[in-house]
Amino acid sequence: MKYGIALFPSKQVQDIANSYRKRYDPHYALIPPHVTLKEAFEADEDHIEEVVQKLSNVAKNTQPFSLNINKLSTFSPVTNTIYMKVEPADGLMELHQKLHQSDIPNGQTFSFVPHITIAQKLSDDEHSDVYGSLRMISHEFEETIDRFQLLYQLENGSWTVYETFRLGKG
Repeated sequence: MKYGIALFPSKQVQDIANSYRKRYDPHYALIPPHVTLKEAFEADEDHIEEVVQKLSNVAKNTQPFSLNINKLSTFSPVTNTIYMKVEPADGLMELHQKLHQSDIPNGQTFSFVPHITIAQKLSDDEHSDVYGSLRMISHEFEETIDRFQLLYQLENGSWTVYETFRLGKG
């Protein structure tokens, strides 16, 4: 089965991201707005309990942190993806690093650029038009993140939460 690790921002941020994703993201119905912490990996049912234990240890040893979103950006020209840029704050980067040092399957294919995708798979012209208009709108949020989720992929391609891990001792 395919698994992934992500964190979900507040409902307020998700609502704003979804207002764009409905129109510009073909994956809108497959997963809510999120920050991917670890790319998808394969694990069988026997191994996933070991992964859960490792994630639980990471969560216990990581304190809640501030998530800051301050603008829109794009991965163009590599891909026509538009996203809400998440600042690479110390707490977020520490969590990401711990998740990649904990023997959980799958290395890192891409450099970690924390973001929330709001548009993808756009044509060049569409990307230019959408990004040109959206980047003029202010997108500034700050919130505390106190949990992350292990997700699994269903047969229809959608993702659902397998388990939630609360950060810190409390």
